[in-house]
Amino acid sequence: MTEPSRETTPEAEHDEAVVEPAAERSAPQDATPAAGAGATAQTDTDTSAATATPAAGDAAAGVSEAQAELAAQRELRARIEQRKAEKEGPIAAGTGLSGEAADLLAAVRAVESGTRDGAAFLETPEPAPRRAAPVPPPAPQVRPSAEPPTHHAPETVAAVRGVLARGGAPETLAERVAATLGEGAAQILGEDPWQLLRVPGVRPEHADAFARALLGPSCAPDDPRRGVALVGLLLERAALKGHTALEIGEVSAGLAGLSVPDPDEAVRQAVAEAAVLVFHDEETPAAPPGDAVAEDPDEEDPQEAAPGAGLPVLLGLDRYALAEESLADGLARLVKTVTPEVWEGPELVRTAGGHGLVLHTGGEAARAEPVALAQAAGERGLRVTLAVHGENGRRRLGADAVTVASLLSGEAGPGRDEEGALALDLLIVLDAPRLDVESAAMIVESLPDGCRLVLGGDPAVLESAGAGRVFADLLAARVCPRVVSRTPDPGPLGELVSGIGIGELHPVEAPGKEVVIVPVGDAGEAVHRTVQLVADSIPRAIGVPADGTRVITVGHGGSAGTRALNTALKERLNPGPGRFGGYDPGDAVAYAPAPGGTVTGTVVSADAEGLHLECEGTKVLVPKERVAGTLRHGWALTAHQAAAMRWPAAVVVLPGDAAGGLSRAWVYTAFGRAERHLSVVHGVDQALPRAVAEGLAPDRTTRLRPLLESLLAAAED
Repeated sequence: MTEPSRETTPEAEHDEAVVEPAAERSAPQDATPAAGAGATAQTDTDTSAATATPAAGDAAAGVSEAQAELAAQRELRARIEQRKAEKEGPIAAGTGLSGEAADLLAAVRAVESGTRDGAAFLETPEPAPRRAAPVPPPAPQVRPSAEPPTHHAPETVAAVRGVLARGGAPETLAERVAATLGEGAAQILGEDPWQLLRVPGVRPEHADAFARALLGPSCAPDDPRRGVALVGLLLERAALKGHTALEIGEVSAGLAGLSVPDPDEAVRQAVAEAAVLVFHDEETPAAPPGDAVAEDPDEEDPQEAAPGAGLPVLLGLDRYALAEESLADGLARLVKTVTPEVWEGPELVRTAGGHGLVLHTGGEAARAEPVALAQAAGERGLRVTLAVHGENGRRRLGADAVTVASLLSGEAGPGRDEEGALALDLLIVLDAPRLDVESAAMIVESLPDGCRLVLGGDPAVLESAGAGRVFADLLAARVCPRVVSRTPDPGPLGELVSGIGIGELHPVEAPGKEVVIVPVGDAGEAVHRTVQLVADSIPRAIGVPADGTRVITVGHGGSAGTRALNTALKERLNPGPGRFGGYDPGDAVAYAPAPGGTVTGTVVSADAEGLHLECEGTKVLVPKERVAGTLRHGWALTAHQAAAMRWPAAVVVLPGDAAGGLSRAWVYTAFGRAERHLSVVHGVDQALPRAVAEGLAPDRTTRLRPLLESLLAAAED
């Protein structure tokens, strides 16, 4: 039986945004980038793990919430970089170092400040001359077009095509290489063939083959250029799993696994060339799950680690270092610039009146409390906006709300003042666990001094699809008040999911068939019973039509993954020849133009421009050249795709070979997508209760907590 691709990390969703040209998929394995996602679980896992984040221009093309968010990111990046430049020194990275840590830290600070070549501090030979990619110009201060151009200068693409041809790589990659490396892409690639690893979908073995074809006998495993590129690749892979940094030992071990003869030297070279940054922050313990987090920010934490020797040395990409630094600065600014006021009302209202940053935790029913806060603030004459993750969440809220993407893009919300800040006195953001560090930085950088920020969400759900664990880090940092909702989710579904959140899986009384367990023996039976439930049983017994039900499974591949389930569901619910790139009008689809930005909808029509979708009441056009890389059939989703969305009914499929992909957060998220009815197609036996009791998701390595604690501690001194 084919094992399904595991979805224990957000990287499982990233293959949604990878555009693999047809020529690439059929190219020889020894000299070309990785093939597109195939039918097996192994292909799913390898492709997503090796895929770097797509270039902004490529990922942003299309009309969607995620596209608007990326457009807003370009606008705000200039402000973030300006704030960074105005600081007195480089990114804070700890003190009291010795040995290798001190050497690495001195090197990166020297490179950052421009005072010396970092290699001099490390006493290593001068690196071979390399041509760096051109620094992009600052982002404009006005919001760019919602659909940036996807084509580059013909001469640039032609030159890149020539280099690719010499190295035996598909010439169809030329546009993507140009988008990633810039106008000097051909020269950069010719001088350093391993820069090809920066293009999404390229694996080390393919870059090595490309380099051998270009460099001939001079190509060697110990080439410094190869080591530096692989350090960057490992950190990009880590970002797909949610990390914003990695311990130096993990990076060295990863390099050894990629046949780098001297991993430590490769790390030093990468630091000397400023390809990566090095940090030595005070180590802080991870947050306990759920309500175990201390609610009083002044209460002493008995688990606090003392600073000193043995603290981890971390390596990170400047992209995430900048985002975490900017986010920490912005949050500290909000905490320090708000004038406390006495507001009468429920606990959340009183707390928000007295603080610049407040965290609110609770389930679906608890969302009524931030809504009440927004109403109370509006009655006080404050400028307030309530933002949610996506259109599905906005529909469920039943209140005047906007999506985060539309708020940042200016398509909805209060607009911006003359300084580019949102014209707000209070911003409430729900579904906060879905915020990655870059999105959170954009939000906070958009808020003016004195604005209050309330972040709300359920800490038990799966974390963001992007890098970082913003909500969990803030809960762990204890730098602001946390209001824990006591409003339980009602009924048998609420009872079941609440128990899972604390590690208990008990039968619940379901007189209205709110929860149904369907035992199966193998994956084939699981697919058959799932189709039967969606098409017949749930509409007949529960009264929820097929288009009101979503199927949730562990991964895309395997005999009961999303591909197999969507194929079977299409055959039953909307059979057709797939006239438009494999799709027909009426097909349920999941559209993800960028990682973490999945929206669900229905195919309406197609024309020369592409596919026209209806997504939660919004019209969306998917350009025809992006259909293959950004669209899937969407009757069946992974839990990461479905997070922050809910439907009247949900069918969770757990075939026997899915046991390895389960965790408490996965089960909690999957089971919690149902509003009225949940069917569990159950074939994992005792693996399900074991996952709920013991299956904690892997922790993420991030720097936000120590950065924020350090900033606020310094302010108090």
